[in-house]
This record gives sequence, structure tokens and C-alpha cells, in this order.
Amino acid sequence: MKPEAPPLLKYLNERGITLKNLIDTALELYVPHPGVETKERAAEILEEEFLDALSDVNVSTLEVACFRAEEDAKADLVPGLTKERFMGRPGLVADELLGMAIATYIAGARGIFEFIRFDQAKPGILKRLGALTNDGIGGLVAGVSSNMYTRALRERMGSKGS
Repeated sequence: MKPEAPPLLKYLNERGITLKNLIDTALELYVPHPGVETKERAAEILEEEFLDALSDVNVSTLEVACFRAEEDAKADLVPGLTKERFMGRPGLVADELLGMAIATYIAGARGIFEFIRFDQAKPGILKRLGALTNDGIGGLVAGVSSNMYTRALRERMGSKGS
């Protein structure tokens, strides 16, 4: 019997973001590493790592904050942030800060490196999300991707010591 999907995954599904979208987005920037030499192995680890991160109430809170902030910004409800400035984004860095916070929470400082890669390339689902949500989801994907590489290397090194 398959375990129930984490509540955050249900929340994202309602917004058109599936687990497959998240995995596919991470795989677009996949680079073979020791312990994760194939995309198939990467996808296996990514799924496990996404389900773990999506089960964390702190990740849920940060992700919902990104979606709610974007809704409020589009509705001209964020004090001092006009709709025009939000859409043009000169000087707005809160989106990157939220993405970095999510990546850092999930993967520590290594998550920041991955966040920068994903933020610059905007692969997969990130292309079609809004200004705040693409960085929120980008932080999630970056943190999980970073954990995939770390976990694969740790497992490989552990098996060499056996």
C-alpha cells in the first residue's frame, strides 16, 4: 500500500505542481556524481528526498508564504509594493531571500549553491511560475537536489568502507 501524499504535495498539486514536475525540474540540471551516475538513480533518490522535504511543516510554512505573498502582491495588497513594481521587480529581493531560506533550511549552505544554479537557469516548472513562487519552488528543488548529491556520495563512501 502506497503511503499517503504529504499535505504540501496536495497543496502544490492544487496549484498545478506535481511530484513529477519537481523531479523533472531537478533532473534538467542533473550532473552525474559518484553514487548517482544515472538519471534513473537520481530520480529514485530525488523522489525520496522530495517526499521527505514535503513532509516537513517548516518547508510547508515557507512554501505557503511564497504563494500567499505572490497572491497578495498581484492583488496590490503588499504595503509599499505596487503591482507595477512587483511585475517589473526593480529592487525586489524578497523572492530570492525566501528561495534561499528554503534551500538553506533543507540542505544547509550547499543548498545555496544549487539555488543559484536553479534560479539562473529557471528549468522545468520554474519557467511558468510567478516571481515569488518560482523562487519558493526553486528553493525546494535546489535543497532536495543538493541533498540527493550529498546522500549519494555518503552512501557510496559508506559502501566502500564495508
